[in-house]
Amino acid sequence: MMRARLDNKGIALILTILIVSLVVSLTLQFNRSMRSNLYAAANLSDGIKLGCIARSGFQGALAVLYADGSLSSVDSLRDDWAYVKAYSEVSVSLFEDGYFLIDITDLSGRIQINHLVNEQGDYNDAQRNILLRLLGLPQFELDADEAENLVDAIKDWIDEDNEVTRFGAEDAYYLTLEDPYPCKNGPLESPEELLLVRGMTRDLFYGTEEAPGISRYVSAYGEGKININTADHLVLRALSDRIDEELAEEMVAYRMDEDNDIANINWYKEVPGMGDIALSADVITTSSTHFEIVSEGIKDTLRKGIKGIVERKDQKLEILSWKVF
Repeated sequence: MMRARLDNKGIALILTILIVSLVVSLTLQFNRSMRSNLYAAANLSDGIKLGCIARSGFQGALAVLYADGSLSSVDSLRDDWAYVKAYSEVSVSLFEDGYFLIDITDLSGRIQINHLVNEQGDYNDAQRNILLRLLGLPQFELDADEAENLVDAIKDWIDEDNEVTRFGAEDAYYLTLEDPYPCKNGPLESPEELLLVRGMTRDLFYGTEEAPGISRYVSAYGEGKININTADHLVLRALSDRIDEELAEEMVAYRMDEDNDIANINWYKEVPGMGDIALSADVITTSSTHFEIVSEGIKDTLRKGIKGIVERKDQKLEILSWKVF
């Protein structure tokens, strides 16, 4: 009888321990769940705030571009929009929780790749030569045949017909891939589409630790003329076979000197060594029409951003694309 009572006490103790353990476990789980919900709510609140801050920065960048366009038709890296990151420092005092970081990139200073093909669906020879020279630079490690084949494939991706250009590619190639897709046969909507083109690799497009990618030198937007006041030195090199690394760097230094007049499209001839080089007025300009604005709302390690493409024409601004990230 005594043994049975002891056994019952043992079972009761075990049950008590199990119940206490279950209660503790449920309590801990409830606490974790509550903390997760609180953190999620806080992150949601912060995300909304940072989104609004990023929009404020974006609108500020639009205002800078508008003001710049109303003052002059000439655009250069001396302009206020090129130093717009400095405005980010002011934003620290504008918001209690967070600040914005904004950047403006002149897409007219890049090779506007949709102009590779003319209205008849043929090569625009001047644009083709510029793109070939860019791809042929040592930084991209392509031989002449690889560069030409890639340019042919880009043309085939853009032109409306389904006829293969030399060593390019049309549906007959893309539809036989392991993950098939049709050739677009239309203009690029973003440079990233080039990753779908035969011969384009991620390393070539985005670059590596050792080499740049072509993504920073091409654009899907623009009117076909490259602004020599804002173009990267590699793009300047692509404008002529006679512009080497040294001359391109001299052009960059010349246009950044406040004492030099760069409003005239032929200012480059004043650069030592450039006097007898002629660049076609059909492919160069000193004004810009398309810009990329990136604005990020930042608080500690949290970020919320907006990226937009803007066209500035006739003193009007139009947002062509908008992406939240």
